[in-house]
Amino acid sequence: MGAMPIPSRAALVDHLVRSRIAGDVATPRENNLSHYRKLANGDRHYWLGLELGDRWTDEQDVLAVMAERCGVVDDAEFRYGQDTIDPELTVDALERMAARLRKAAAGKERVLFATGHPGGLLDVHRATAAALRAAGCEIVVIPEGLTADEGMVFQFADVAMLERGATLWHTHSPEPMNAILDGLEREGRPLPDLVVADHGWAGRAGQRGIDSVGYADCNDPALFIGEAEGTVQVTVPLDDHVTSPRFYDPMTAYLLDAAGLTATG
Repeated sequence: MGAMPIPSRAALVDHLVRSRIAGDVATPRENNLSHYRKLANGDRHYWLGLELGDRWTDEQDVLAVMAERCGVVDDAEFRYGQDTIDPELTVDALERMAARLRKAAAGKERVLFATGHPGGLLDVHRATAAALRAAGCEIVVIPEGLTADEGMVFQFADVAMLERGATLWHTHSPEPMNAILDGLEREGRPLPDLVVADHGWAGRAGQRGIDSVGYADCNDPALFIGEAEGTVQVTVPLDDHVTSPRFYDPMTAYLLDAAGLTATG
């Protein structure tokens, strides 16, 4: 990451579209609408650790938030085919996230990183953690021996993840974040000032009152709703598992530069 040139905003937008991190993404419209409907119907798997009560029982309201904050097609009659993420909204959200990272660096805050998408976003989180550590932040070390969802909650390269059977696990569950926060409380250690994550890791941290910023795909509406309600501070819209994790490097470089941080390692 250290040698990655910093793209201009226009160059990053172009890259996001070419790499399909944004623009015409791989997630089909029917999958998006199915997830919006399940969230509206109260399926907790799609709430990503947030408590949405009965405030989002109309899937058209969910679609409206996703059109505004993610850039999916704002037409309820469009039910099949290619859906979209607006790359300008992606960069706008990266800049909002950068402002929160800048605040963390200025205050030498305690920051916890976690991902339910290790195949896509692990190195984005790792590089961000390294940059914040270099700026004087404490990167939270999670307690030992934590378990959740029949797996172990481990930390690699400063990022917490769920591990099962020697495999890093793709998970939407909030339970691994519960395990970390409960473990810190048991040990009498302070909770993080900031969580940088995705999926249920980010949602549950925000629900428990911790400043939380994260990344979400266009078929994961809960974190966008969390930002709309103020429970999550920033949600960056992107395809969270494109064909190469290296495609995220220019995005990470832009984020860290906007935050006034130097990419390290």
